Amino acid sequence: MRTVKALLSLAVALLVWTIPASAEVRLHGLFTDGMVLQQDQKVPVCGTADDGEQVTVKFADQETSTTAAGGKWMVKLNDLKPGGPFTMTVSGKNTIVLKDVYVGEVWICSGQSNMALILKQSANADQEIANSANPMIRLYSVPGKAADEPASDVHGQWKACAPDTVANFSAVGYFFGREIQKALKVPVGLINSSVGGTPAEAWTSHEALESKADLKTIGDDYARALQDLPQAIEQYNKDLPTYNAMADKMRKAGKTPPPPPRKPGPPVKPSCLYNGMIAPLIHYGIAGVIWYQGESNASRALQYRTLFPTMIEDWRKAWGQDEFPFLYVQLAPYRPIQAEPQLNSNWAELREAQLVTLSVPKTGMAVITDAGDPTNIHPTNKQIVGARLALAALAIAYGRNIEYSGPIYSSMKIAGDKVVLSFTHVGGGLEAKGGELKGFAIAGPDRKFVWARAKIAGDNVVAWSPLVPSPSYVRYGWADCPVCNLYNKEGLPASPFRTNYLDVPVRRR
Repeated sequence: MRTVKALLSLAVALLVWTIPASAEVRLHGLFTDGMVLQQDQKVPVCGTADDGEQVTVKFADQETSTTAAGGKWMVKLNDLKPGGPFTMTVSGKNTIVLKDVYVGEVWICSGQSNMALILKQSANADQEIANSANPMIRLYSVPGKAADEPASDVHGQWKACAPDTVANFSAVGYFFGREIQKALKVPVGLINSSVGGTPAEAWTSHEALESKADLKTIGDDYARALQDLPQAIEQYNKDLPTYNAMADKMRKAGKTPPPPPRKPGPPVKPSCLYNGMIAPLIHYGIAGVIWYQGESNASRALQYRTLFPTMIEDWRKAWGQDEFPFLYVQLAPYRPIQAEPQLNSNWAELREAQLVTLSVPKTGMAVITDAGDPTNIHPTNKQIVGARLALAALAIAYGRNIEYSGPIYSSMKIAGDKVVLSFTHVGGGLEAKGGELKGFAIAGPDRKFVWARAKIAGDNVVAWSPLVPSPSYVRYGWADCPVCNLYNKEGLPASPFRTNYLDVPVRRR
């Protein structure tokens, strides 16, 4: 009997111990030691507490209080000035002290595998990692997490940039942050929220996808792909032995076989990464976003013309910042180089959709036609990618009077048997890097493209071919893996384009 009573007493004691009389004040998971807060904005600080509990935040020379409601609380700090390290004190029924806090510029780094690619996988990785120590750059990695509903919190830790912390951080994010910190000389916080192999609809809220007629089919397409997955796997298992036999035969004959069939996997659910990895971030003050994605949407490039601007609008609405800078990377060259002008190219169409998205205010695009790899969908030269994104940031976000983009096609004029092409962002002038201009193709009304001759004439390019006496269309860099060399004198490459990019006959899938 005594044993039973003792066990009951122990059980009651443990129960009382594990159920606190009241919940402690807690901070949202982005607010940790070592964080960077955004300068010159109303910066939210938020967390959880008991309803009715008064929460006070002290930071720098500011002190502000609020009362928790619905288990949550939020205060806003006004127009913080760059610097640090500072201490933040958050108090209610308990007190939290955050140390080593800085104020500066905060950027989200998002997208798919080329943003997710880590520094130790990039070019010249050993030297870059060895020279990476910089306490004025802080890194935060959002755990990869899909969710059916928008999450409210995230679990991570801000870390000072050093060889042991940056090696597994986004290479593009780091190189971007390094350039920004060097130019602005203020602390920089980088939040990496990226997952390989993911389409843009996974990063867009359900409400935003439902708001556009062109995007409402995405949910149906996902359901159909999920239903068809077992059959696709079965077909793959049948096709693989046939491919292996063919590949062995080609190798024995000294030939290189084509890539193997890709094993089908579960489709990525629309909105799942917005819910799990973007929604939890929206109460953190930011300067803007850098984005590297598009490979997973290349087969639906026409849809991307609507999807990508919708996603940008969606994020800006979520943060309550109508036009924060959104800077992105145009797809790099990939797949075998074509000897003849490529008529149809998924990747060229996706680059075109990215080009069209520049019509959205405060967007910028880093063109990297000179930083691809025909054999690798993940080219390792991420230094040039980060540097070009940083140029765009310095101009668009920070108002510096610099040329930040390569030439962008604006209009054409037919002059007899020649086409005169005009551009914006010519900078100090146009130039052909490495010899005569390459990458231009021309066609008449029949749209049968042949390689064109081209020359620079002032701020224009003139293109022609003796095979096309009555030209109607010009393309530049229109290929999966373009070989092209039009630059401005600032060393920035021109974006691929086609002069009829607004025409209806774009391939639909």
